[in-house]
Amino acid sequence: MSTHYSTLRKPIIEGNKSLNQVTEDVARPLERKATPLWWVAFLISFSVLMVGVVAVVYQIKTGIGTWGLNKTVGWAFDITNFVFWVGIGHAGTLISAILFLFRQRWRTSINRSAEAMTIFAVMCAGIFPIIHMGRPWLFYWIAPYFNFRGPLWVNFRSPLLWDFFAISTYFTISFVFWYIGLIPDLATMRDRATSKVKKAIYRFTSFGWNGSVRTWNRYETVYMLLAALATPLVVSVHTIVSMDFATSVIPGWHTTIFPPYFVAGAIFSGFAMVLTLMIIARKVMNYEEYITVDHIEKMCKVIIATGGIVGLAYATEMFMAWYSVNHYERFAFMNRAIGPFAWAYWTMVTCNVILPQLLWFKKLRRSIPFVFLMTIIVNIGMWFERFVIIVTSIHRDFLPSSWADYSPSIIEITTFIGSFGLFFTAFLLFARFVPFIAIGEVKGVLSYGKQRKHEPEKEVETVKILEPKLEVVED
Repeated sequence: MSTHYSTLRKPIIEGNKSLNQVTEDVARPLERKATPLWWVAFLISFSVLMVGVVAVVYQIKTGIGTWGLNKTVGWAFDITNFVFWVGIGHAGTLISAILFLFRQRWRTSINRSAEAMTIFAVMCAGIFPIIHMGRPWLFYWIAPYFNFRGPLWVNFRSPLLWDFFAISTYFTISFVFWYIGLIPDLATMRDRATSKVKKAIYRFTSFGWNGSVRTWNRYETVYMLLAALATPLVVSVHTIVSMDFATSVIPGWHTTIFPPYFVAGAIFSGFAMVLTLMIIARKVMNYEEYITVDHIEKMCKVIIATGGIVGLAYATEMFMAWYSVNHYERFAFMNRAIGPFAWAYWTMVTCNVILPQLLWFKKLRRSIPFVFLMTIIVNIGMWFERFVIIVTSIHRDFLPSSWADYSPSIIEITTFIGSFGLFFTAFLLFARFVPFIAIGEVKGVLSYGKQRKHEPEKEVETVKILEPKLEVVED
């Protein structure tokens, strides 16, 4: 039998892979020694992480006075970075849960790494509210356990408390969802392991997976339930984060557009970060046939859609500030556009609204270098969006006598850089010790876009048996 490709559906996985080839391609990088390139990247990331650790230890020991905050600008880099990292983590849950429920088969090559990215981004996000407490050693006070402090309770009106509830729930569901999907592949690595130590580790982490029909049925049921449970988190988590601002009375913040605006922006930045990592991984780990140009193009289309929503939100904010005839609201948005931080505002608009319009061109969507550059630009713009929303709304208060400017201190900058060190260190360890691509799910889409064509059977040559002729010989 031979294989030919459908003219209506393109194969999701290129190279006409067999089931065994998929296992070999994904498992091989984990079974060989780490490459020098991996060690260089890991040492750089770990060094950056250590710089961030030193900065955090110093500011906890000295106090939040090491930041550039003042009486007017009480939120700045810390909350900006918190919202930024929470947004980065949204694409993982979207790719994993929502696209799974909608039966989007192209997600199978990228869902594992996107889920891992979600977990690491949420870890980075959780650092900043804890530090912002000022007394992080009392962090356990906001944990949901029995109260032994008498009448002393946490302030349930504090947005930091609700951030903790949202982030802890998001992290728990995302981690469980990621790990459940990982179990069949851990069992595969268990069966392939040659070292006793590796075999023991994979045996313990695979929970006795045996690959039977009953096991697969229960696995698929649990995976479906977790996907349905994780889907509302995509909307709820960043909605709660947006309400940190929307429930206030500060001009530029108290607006009902924030929840959908923040959710769309989170998916926008999250998909950009997924693309950044996938483009690097497909080249370094030789996964071009698994993470194809079609995958990249589909993710670019999501970026176009969510970027359009973000651009519409920018225009809506400006229009409502002008139409409401509220002098404070008008001033807040005019100050963003022409005030001291106008450079940040126009950087945001350029990176998030103007430049992504180039992705409407199919040739550019399928250009790997261009898409890689665009994803970095989008993430820069989304960081500036959070910075503009937070700082420019509070550095010019109702009273001109309390106006103040803001500039980050070296401690804030190194803490932010250190969070990138944590993210990339964790991601590199994930790529080194865990299957980067979901082996079981990819095998399920190998036949997509392919059809089997039966070759005509060869005619069997018939052998004629010649019977001897009897001749009658007359005497």
